[in-house]
Order: sequence, then structure tokens, then C-alpha cells
Amino acid sequence: MSGGFFRFVIVRFLLIIPTIFILVTIVFFVMRATGDPITAALGGRLTPQELQARIHAAGYDRPLIVQYLDYLGGLLHGDLGTTLTDNQPVATVLTRYGAATFELAFLALIIALIVGIGLGRIAARRRDQAVDAGIRTFAILCYATPVFFLGLLLKLIFSVWLNWLPSSGRSSLTSEMQFSRLVSPTGFYIIDALQLGDPAVLLDVLQHAILPSLALGLLTAGVFIRLVRTNVISTYTSGYVEAARSRGVSEKRLLSKHAWKPALIPIITVMGMQIALMLAGAVLTETTFEWKGLGFMLSTYLKARDFVAVQGIVILIAIIVSVVNFIVDVVSALIDPRVRY
Repeated sequence: MSGGFFRFVIVRFLLIIPTIFILVTIVFFVMRATGDPITAALGGRLTPQELQARIHAAGYDRPLIVQYLDYLGGLLHGDLGTTLTDNQPVATVLTRYGAATFELAFLALIIALIVGIGLGRIAARRRDQAVDAGIRTFAILCYATPVFFLGLLLKLIFSVWLNWLPSSGRSSLTSEMQFSRLVSPTGFYIIDALQLGDPAVLLDVLQHAILPSLALGLLTAGVFIRLVRTNVISTYTSGYVEAARSRGVSEKRLLSKHAWKPALIPIITVMGMQIALMLAGAVLTETTFEWKGLGFMLSTYLKARDFVAVQGIVILIAIIVSVVNFIVDVVSALIDPRVRY
């Protein structure tokens, strides 16, 4: 933990601010390229006089630069605005539906890591064998298959044909009624089910989570498999590993102790980018499974052309991606000090 490390951490952390600022600016002006949000969301449903009154009340008839500065001022005070379609604070939408998306992304990431790292290491160890070829084919299929198509396929097999798992939602109506009894629900259904202490509710929540997390997790697992395989093979054939092999070190120990840690650096780096792609994939996944999270609400607000709500959701996702990449940079620097220079 040298001074160079702390300077590295501080610089990476400060870079979050201009990153978010640039994205906020781009989203703001792109959203208004087609006109003001009131006309986009409510045009055709109000009379011209009512529409102009709403536009004036919201301040969208002012110069664009003035609107932009007011929006930045609101952001500094934590004000993300009010949705146009259902008239609720954007911050309320984020807190209400954010937990669902984070829960789905967390479960999908666990599946991606277990499948990706496990199969990637097996493929590296059995390089150019039948097992390796099968795993690589599986990885390509996972990565190339659109997440919505994979979701529909999983629903068809496990919900319609086999009738093993529910096809949509986060829980059954019975479980939803149980959650309403909680004094301080977290929005994370697994945690809330543990708070209730009812195994039936927990089982119901997990059954609803299997298919959407599997669809989203396998998409990322395909990338992890190929990445782990390539990097482990690269370190597995390096000079220091060959030297350890010549001393009689077992192949299993070579893989777990000598070749694995050096291969982690590019894996961790790409993992940060994959988490960002996973949040993007959550939009289609949540829509496919009617999983009411930020992705589901984002698609709903996009259809309604509610630019204010879309801006707030995109900004939150940008903050999450920036923080995740900051954490990835710090972890990479801890594993390999060369990353700091």
C-alpha cells in the first residue's frame, strides 16, 4: 500500500466525475433532439392550449442551455425530476425498482462466474481435446444467442413443456401478500423472504429468479469461458510454469497455484465491462420475463417517450458502471502493481 497506489486510487476515483458529467450532457441533449419532453410524452392527448400550459409550467419553453443548467443544479441537490406519465419523483422510481435489477444482475453474475470460470479452466486444462471443443461451442452459442430469444426458449422448455418453473414475475401473488406484511422491506425479494422466515416464500422467489438469471448469466458466461480459457492457456505455457512442471509439480497444482493468478488480471478487467453489458441486457431480460426492475421500467418509459424518467434511469446506470469500473481498477492494481504505472 504505497503512496503510488493511493495516488492511483484517487486519480481513478476522480475520473468518475467527468465520465458521469459527459454522459449526463449527452443524454440530456440527445433526448431533446426531437423536441420537448411534454410534447413527446403527452402530445395528442391534450389540447394545444393545455399542452402549451404544461410546457410553460415545466419550463421547457426556455432556452435549452438554461434548461440544461437548471437540470445540473437539480442533480447537485439530488433532484432527478418528476416522471411525465405517472407524475412521481424519478428518485422514487429508482429506489422502488432498482433493487429488482440489482438482485437479477447479482444472481446472473454468480451463474456467469460459476459457469464461465469453471468451464474455462476445464477447457484450458483439456486443450484441443473433445471436451475443449464442446465447451468452446457452448461458449459461442451462449454469447451469440440473443438474450430475449434464450429467455423465450427457457420459458418454452421449463415453463410450458415441463411446467417446472414459473414463466414471469418475481414471485407469486401469495408471496407478494406476505411481503406486504413487512415493516421495512428492502426490495430484494430473497432478503425479504429471509426476513419473513418462511421457506415456502423463499423457494417461490428462487423459482421465479432461476430462468431470468440463467438467461442473463449464460450470455456473460460465454465471454468468461473464452476469456478464462485463453488467458489460462497463455500462462499455463509460460516459462515459469514449465520450470515448475520440470520440478515434478502436479498439473492440478500448476493450474491452481502457478497459472491461475497471473491470468486473473485481464479476466477482472473484462469482468467490469461485462457487468455494464449485463445491466444493458437486463432491459431485454426483464421485459421478456416481466421482471419489474429498472430495465422493465426503462422500456416502459421509452415506449411512453417519458424522457425525464429515461434520463434518471440512464444516469443511475452510468453511476453504477463507473463505480464498478473503479472497483475493478483497484482490484487489478492490488493483484498486479504494474497496473498502476
